[in-house]
This record gives sequence, structure tokens and C-alpha cells, in this order.
Amino acid sequence: MFIGEVVGNVWGTRKHPSLKGRRLLLVRPIHPVTGESVGDVVMAMDGGVQSGPGSIVLVVDEGGSARSIIQDEAAPVRTVVCAVVDTVSSGGKVKKYT
Repeated sequence: MFIGEVVGNVWGTRKHPSLKGRRLLLVRPIHPVTGESVGDVVMAMDGGVQSGPGSIVLVVDEGGSARSIIQDEAAPVRTVVCAVVDTVSSGGKVKKYT
């Protein structure tokens, strides 16, 4: 799992049948407290939390868990946005994102 910022949308004219009606997003991993970029942008499916560009999100980056969240074991999915983050508290520091 990691915390990231949604930086864009992905559109495809053709999708696997299990992805129809699901939103694909570009997510940049960030440091949870400083908000600084800590990795490369990845593509993730919105797990039903209605995130979009600018949202700070919690991302599951493991196939079995990702498919469990969307409740489709046949989906070709590895990375899913599972929550929108409001606040992070770590080491006595608090970062509010809303």
C-alpha cells in the first residue's frame, strides 16, 4: 500500500470486459507527511471511492488484494485506489489533505 496523488485519467477505447464502467487513473506516490513525490506514476483503477485528479488516495498495489476490493477475481488488475485520505498522522506530525 502507498499514499499517492491522482494526477490524471486514463481512457481506453477497448477494455477487458471486467473493466467496463470502471475508472482508470494515474497516481503519483507521495511521502505521506511532506507530500513530496517518492516514485514513478502508476495506473490504478478507482475502487469505487470516486477519486479524481487532485485527490490524495490510499492505493493497494498487490493483485490478489486489488481484485478482492473490486470483488472480481478474474479482473486483470494489480493496483486499486481503495480510499481517499483526509489526514495522515506519523511520528507526532499531522498532515491534513482536506
